[in-house]
Amino acid sequence: MLEKIEALKSVINGLSATNKDEVEALRIKYLSKKGEISLLFNDFRNVPNEQKKEIGQKLNELKNLATDKINTLRESVEAGQSEAMAIDLTRPAAPAPLGKRHPISLVRQEIISILSRLGFTIADGPEIEDDWHVFSSLNFAADHPARDMQDTFFIQRSPDVLLRTHTSSVQTRVMTTAKPPIRIICPGRVYRNEAISARAHCFFHQLEGLYIDKNVSFADLKQTLLYFARELFGPETQIRLRPSYFPFTEPSAEMDISCHLCHGKGCGFCKHTGWVEILGCGMVDPNVLEACGIDSKEYTGYAFGLGIERITNLKYRVKDLRMFSENDVRFLDEFEAAH
Repeated sequence: MLEKIEALKSVINGLSATNKDEVEALRIKYLSKKGEISLLFNDFRNVPNEQKKEIGQKLNELKNLATDKINTLRESVEAGQSEAMAIDLTRPAAPAPLGKRHPISLVRQEIISILSRLGFTIADGPEIEDDWHVFSSLNFAADHPARDMQDTFFIQRSPDVLLRTHTSSVQTRVMTTAKPPIRIICPGRVYRNEAISARAHCFFHQLEGLYIDKNVSFADLKQTLLYFARELFGPETQIRLRPSYFPFTEPSAEMDISCHLCHGKGCGFCKHTGWVEILGCGMVDPNVLEACGIDSKEYTGYAFGLGIERITNLKYRVKDLRMFSENDVRFLDEFEAAH
């Protein structure tokens, strides 16, 4: 009996299995009611009384050994199968490349970050607008060229429903629903009926800013724009404001920055002037304030607007505007370092 126990113990120590079925077969062979260990327990009745204590202890040790061995094999097989199941067999062999952020998104977020530090909050509005929010509330004359079909996309031939031509419509929506002080920026996509070329597109992205409060002056506007330009293009950047005209601001100006490529000395990029125009600005016309329900005698404000594509071109020198919307991933790969 002792020899059989020792021989079986040696066999059990060497057991192995690669799947659940093999483990179950081993359990049945050694631990079932008709298994080899159970048969030894059946023969135990024939063991002389003086040997029963020793052999009984050896049988219990053998049974415990077999139980532990089979449990270990079962756990090992289940762990291996779980690991195999965790592998996605539908996954491509080569890892998919990570996407890149669009340069328009990069510049847009940088501009928002700068102006947010000055207390501006983001306001949003619909891209399909009505005439009042896009034109009438902003002091556009009834015969202004911007209302013409050559410049504006009208919806269903309606003179009152159109795709917004600027994000100033968001400003009028805020002015009619909120009380001053108002300090907002309005980033978004706008549409104009223009021929698509390397320098123009029928849709592009703008960001406009508006600040309305008591005693807001042109000096406040200038200081805001100086801070903005230096944060965006570098601390050595200079600005200049040239008189201009916009229906919704008075006085109005266009802002230039010193060329960051030649540092104002003159180059082909700035047409040898040393300056590059980046945005339009001015004090909010009192007629606009009154049209939106704000007392122009108590409140004043300034506004500015810029094209995000224009700023992106200045930072990254993209020569063809069409590249921004052609969905060529090779173009996006060029901006990986800018993330």
